Amino acid sequence: MVILALLAASCGGSAKHDQSAAHAVLKGSGFRFEAPAAWKATRTGPALEARAGASGSTFVSATAFTLSKPYTPSLFPKAAAELDRVAANLASQSHGTVTERATVTVDGKKARAYRLTVRPKAGEAFDERIGFVLEGKREYQLLCRAPAGSGDPDGACALLYSSFKTV
Repeated sequence: MVILALLAASCGGSAKHDQSAAHAVLKGSGFRFEAPAAWKATRTGPALEARAGASGSTFVSATAFTLSKPYTPSLFPKAAAELDRVAANLASQSHGTVTERATVTVDGKKARAYRLTVRPKAGEAFDERIGFVLEGKREYQLLCRAPAGSGDPDGACALLYSSFKTV
């Protein structure tokens, strides 16, 4: 059975990145992705994130986890069903709802992606997109968060999903 982690909180630390035009290439533990160059990048353990602005409420992140058993593509239907339950639980814990679930392609691999609306505190609401990429004994969790209704600031979420690569 695939072991999945809850949303990872990330803060502090530093991250190495290469500047290229309007994007920065962020390199994590076994992965890389691009984010808007003006966003502040940080690393905490297995998580690497980039945050916009002073409030930091808008961010993208990728986190690597080790699975207890190796994943193979033939396990995708079973993994997808488990991930659907995980996404529903995450939304519930954040007083929110899953508004969309889909199978997508990330780095040439089938992945599960979810859109959630969450309300972690009274008066706050956020739109989240969370995706899970499985490869061998690794699980990569991709997360985007922005204030509800703000869309995809700077195209950061689309950039995360299109540029994410395992290395």
